[in-house]
Amino acid sequence: MLGFESDEDEGALHSVKFIEDVPLMMIVEIGRTEMEIQDILNLKKGNLVVFEKIVGEPMDIVVGDRLMARGEIVVVNERYGVRISEVTRPEEKIGERRE
Repeated sequence: MLGFESDEDEGALHSVKFIEDVPLMMIVEIGRTEMEIQDILNLKKGNLVVFEKIVGEPMDIVVGDRLMARGEIVVVNERYGVRISEVTRPEEKIGERRE
């Protein structure tokens, strides 16, 4: 064995290697809010929608419907980017704030 604790560990590594080049959608969520259907239907160009997040609060980084990290929005060569400030725990939920 090549330093693996067991054949199961070696098999798990092989499984990860097998899928590591599969593309996944990454979403950076700037905020959430609740609106009534009537208000959504009445939205027009120029209307403002205010989100619950406070300016400077880290954005949620979601991969495959799972919260993976949080970070701050940056601009790189006239494009938006995100600087990772925290990698989350698997049990954390999207929008959940750490104390």
